Amino acid sequence: MEERLQKFLARSGIASRRKSEELITSGKIKVNGQVVTELGIKINPEIDIVEYNGKQIKEENKKIYILLNKPIGYVTTVKDQFKRDTVMELVKGIKERIVPVGRLDMYTSGALLLSNDGDFINKVTHPKHEIEKTYNATIVGKVTKEDVEKLTKGVEIQDDLETYVTKPAKVKILKIDEEKNLSRIQITIHEGKNREVRRMCEAIGKKVIALHRTQIGNIDVKDLQLGKWRYLTEKEIQNLIK
Repeated sequence: MEERLQKFLARSGIASRRKSEELITSGKIKVNGQVVTELGIKINPEIDIVEYNGKQIKEENKKIYILLNKPIGYVTTVKDQFKRDTVMELVKGIKERIVPVGRLDMYTSGALLLSNDGDFINKVTHPKHEIEKTYNATIVGKVTKEDVEKLTKGVEIQDDLETYVTKPAKVKILKIDEEKNLSRIQITIHEGKNREVRRMCEAIGKKVIALHRTQIGNIDVKDLQLGKWRYLTEKEIQNLIK
């Protein structure tokens, strides 16, 4: 049965649907020995030979869904050009090819999903699904009610030379240590902009010195040690993609 090439790539665990489209248009996919750059092409997985990086892509029969409590010091990528430690080193026991679902910067710890299900990756990462991510941020200085109000309503930040106003967030002050001049707040967002929480705090004149993602949707890492992982339950998977 024929299907669009990018759907096949996503279903095979190569990347999300959007990333698979980028792989095609950049000429990194071959079908029956020929480089394909058109998004509209359809293939028959039972007949056609699809290659990526010189290797034939075979459909994954077993879908994998993992929750990792990422420590700081690991980059969220499969391979790193600078030879830094990647999150894949923390899940070496998995035989299937999996990729990170979204991103978490090197100096942020906490909840990170990994999977080989392209449709799942697309649904969890696409902004239109508005899956909430909750962070605990340790900040230099005292966070005021006015600061909380600004973050809640949205602040202007810059990402990749684009200036925009963040969507409304849920913000709660967890602790203020006046002696150490530190504050700890909880921020819940559903966007996926690069370093968004750090930049939101910078927009109110505060510097984040520690950031931990505690929760994705209704899935948290409170009972999962740093550097450890577990499989998602079927109920957790369905709650994320419903």
